[in-house]
Amino acid sequence: MNIFRLAGDMTHLASVLVLLLKIHTIKSCAGVSLKTQELYALVFATRYLDIFTDFISLYNTVMKLIFLGSSFSIVWYIRQHKIVRRSYDKDQDTFRHYFLLLPCLFLAMIFNEKFSFKEVMWTFSLFLEAVAILPQLVLLQRTRNIDNLTGQYVFLLGAYRSLYILNWIFRYFTEPHYVHWTPWIAGLVQTLLYGDFFYYYFHSWKNNQKLQIPA
Repeated sequence: MNIFRLAGDMTHLASVLVLLLKIHTIKSCAGVSLKTQELYALVFATRYLDIFTDFISLYNTVMKLIFLGSSFSIVWYIRQHKIVRRSYDKDQDTFRHYFLLLPCLFLAMIFNEKFSFKEVMWTFSLFLEAVAILPQLVLLQRTRNIDNLTGQYVFLLGAYRSLYILNWIFRYFTEPHYVHWTPWIAGLVQTLLYGDFFYYYFHSWKNNQKLQIPA
């Protein structure tokens, strides 16, 4: 554990809390992509298959439970909650997210450190997380009125991965033989996808304007 890893985890946790705050208190999921939330639920479900078999630390287990529980609860809110689901814009959230699954699985079956079920699923979760934000970014481009909480949620998600890259760089220079190309490449791709959003987010913040992402 180092400061960059801890900051990344806390930023990731903050993004989830911001989204849950919006959904639970405002009773609205406007501007939130169900497709992205379903992909994240699948990411955590396939990444944390070892949650009941391999104990690393209490911190690790608690964070796994938080991300698993929150991701599935968000999907439930958008799909099933009688008030929240009314604000879901199905007509705009049309990204065909299931097309991302097979390429990610194919890559995971080729680029893995050990060809076992848990290892392939863990690698699959890395590739899937790298592109899981795409439906959300597309929805933001189509939405002309991006509220502050949704913008902060996406910003925190992107910041979390950026901090993890700093964590990897720090560990590379401080830990012997620390080389993991698959998560590095997946994380870099994921961060690059946020580039456009980051630009317009900081531009709107600097000029005190409403956040808008050009189509």
